[in-house]
Order: sequence, then structure tokens, then C-alpha cells
Amino acid sequence: MYKAIKLYFRLQKLARKLKKEGKKIDFLSELKYDSYVLIVDVKIPEFNKDSGSRRLTEIIKILLKNKVGVFLLADFKEYRYKSDYIEIFKEMGVVVYEPAVDNKGKLITKNEFLKIILPKVHFAWLHRPEIFEKYFPIVKITKPDMKVFFDMVDFHYLRFKRESELLKDPKIMEVANKYLNLELDNCKKADKIIVISDLEGKTLKDYYNEESKIITIGNIHQFIKNENPVSFEDRKDLLFIGGFDHKPNVDAVEYLYEEIMPSLWKSQPEISISIIGSNPPDSILKLHSDKFKIIGYVKDVSPYFLNSKIFVAPLRYGAGIKGKIGQSIEFGLPLVTTNIGAEGFDFGENTQYIVGNTSQEIVMNILLLYQNQEIWNKISSESEKVIEPFSSQTIEQKILCLVK
Repeated sequence: MYKAIKLYFRLQKLARKLKKEGKKIDFLSELKYDSYVLIVDVKIPEFNKDSGSRRLTEIIKILLKNKVGVFLLADFKEYRYKSDYIEIFKEMGVVVYEPAVDNKGKLITKNEFLKIILPKVHFAWLHRPEIFEKYFPIVKITKPDMKVFFDMVDFHYLRFKRESELLKDPKIMEVANKYLNLELDNCKKADKIIVISDLEGKTLKDYYNEESKIITIGNIHQFIKNENPVSFEDRKDLLFIGGFDHKPNVDAVEYLYEEIMPSLWKSQPEISISIIGSNPPDSILKLHSDKFKIIGYVKDVSPYFLNSKIFVAPLRYGAGIKGKIGQSIEFGLPLVTTNIGAEGFDFGENTQYIVGNTSQEIVMNILLLYQNQEIWNKISSESEKVIEPFSSQTIEQKILCLVK
């Protein structure tokens, strides 16, 4: 009861503030498309900070390119609704929910926004298990015949299961099982289930057998052609990138620090590694040194990819397609990772040089690529072929199958 009262007064305070600022928005004033999609996620996509946001941003660009309008809603509390990215999406032509007041000075909440726009919406694209669970009934009550897509982003059950097995923690397995029940319930309700890789779709089929509802829409990558690439001889050092709000990235960096780099430094003490990623916790920041550089968030990461010698991503658990792997391939930068990191990518015969599942195997592969120019060049030159299944042209056709 106290929380409800507190929320009420917070929203009233926000309404007064917005009214004073003249923050009035007519969400239907500039509609120009015949077809619209409602996209709901946990936040406004921060496309230069994490893989999931980058993927969603590229999906939105493809929808707009094909004259499918987008309503974008982030599941923030109204009084916490702040994002530097809202204006960017509005400039793209997206109708983004943000708190405003109507002509009577009443706050337009997320639920009010949905009531306003849902009559104009043809499809609802709901990201992640909890978002689908929360918004599916809202959408269906307002518009029962609407098609609703469940975008898993990754198979959460699988991610938590792997974490439980790695850490030998049965409590994490309890979380995994709760996610499995939630994800399977969402699958039953959804008109289409969007998985991020064919491999993840195959895994899902072990638990849910309506194969006709499953479609793969992975990360979207384009190979970056460089007319004057930095040569093998002129490159040096290692690179890791990954947002630290994602626990598998924290574990990977700790694994690098505790096992991989100390072993590598025994034979190659001059090699350093740069660790890039938003929101590094104190436990990661304290690892910083001259040879283990905690850089944090970087707006433009391309100089790191263009000058590093090897990308290293020793992911020990997780699920789905890893955006960091695709990003490395985009730049033609050879990499070393694990089976978990390589999921969904076909490296062909180069897999033996790229994938290692123990610290010893990872170090051996790093040393091999660091010293063998022929193999390094071969992996780099074949990157464009590896990334082709993730091109915008390939993904565009799959998206159009959903919304046309």
C-alpha cells in the first residue's frame, strides 16, 4: 500500500513538471505508414554499448527502410524515463514513448500510450521473457487478433544452466528451470518465436516442438572493407570487448586475468590486452595495469579492431550469438574464443585455430596466431565469407517474412 501511494505522488509530481515544461506529445500526429510494429524491450537500445541493442537498432532500420513504422516502448518506470538515445530514434522516424501530458495536463503513462497507439499497430515484437509475459496480455486485451512475436534474444534457460554447471551452483539451476517454464509458456502463446541462431533454435526444439513457429533472426553484421589495412607486422597486442552488465563478460575478463594472461606472459611478456566495455564494476576496474588495460566504454572502437593483432573472448557460459565475435569478424580481425563464443558461426577448417576450451588451448591458439602470419592472413581473408549469413540483406528477408 505504501509503495502504491509513493508511486502515485511520484507520478503526480512528474505530471506537474511536464506540464510546466509544456511537454505535450501527440503520438499519432505524424503517422505515415500503412503498417506499424510495436517493439517493447527493457530499455531504449544503446546501440554502441551492447550487442542486443545493436541488433534491435538494425532491425528497426530494416523495418523503416521497408515502410513499416515502429512504435518503441522501453519498460522503464515513468519517473526514471531518461535516455540520450530517444532523440536519435525519433530522428530516424520512430515513434518513441516518453512521459508527457495530454491537453488536460494528465500524465500519459505507458499503459495510456498503448491504448492510444495499439489500434494502429499490426504486430507486437516483444523482447525477452519477462517483457513478453508482462505485455502479451495487455496487447491481447486491447487487440485480440494482433500477431505477437516472442524474441527470445537468447535462450535464458540455457545461459543459466551453463552458469550453474560451471560454478556448480544448484541455486542457479533453480533460476534456469524457472526461465525454462516461462520461456516455454511464452512460446505457446506467441504467433512466432524469434531465436538468435539456428543452433539455439535446434536446442529449443528439444523442449518445444512446434517448429513452424520458430524463425532465426540473428545479429546483423556487414563486413568492413579496408583499402589500407594495418599489416600483420604492424599490429600488436590483444583486445576484448563486452558490456559488463552481462555477467558472462565479467567472468571472461576474470578468467583472462587469473589464468590466460599469466600463462601467456610466461613466453610472451611484452603482450598487453585492452579491455573495452561499458559499466565495468569495481572488481574489474581494480585489475587495471600497464599490460591489462581496463579501458571502459569507448564511443568509437574501430581503432582498437584495426590495430590489435588478435581478438580474445574466452566465454565460459552464455547463450545465443555473441555480438563481440561478429564485430571482430566484421573487421577481419582473427580471434580466439571458446565453443560458447563460437556458437552460430561457421569457421570451417579454421575452427582448430580459433576455438579452445581450456586455458592451455586458448593460450596455444593465441601464440599460434600471434606468430604465424600465414594462418593469421588466411583467417582474416575468409572473414567476409564467415559473416555473410549475418548480412543485412539476409536478415532483411527474414524480417519481411514476419511483417509483410
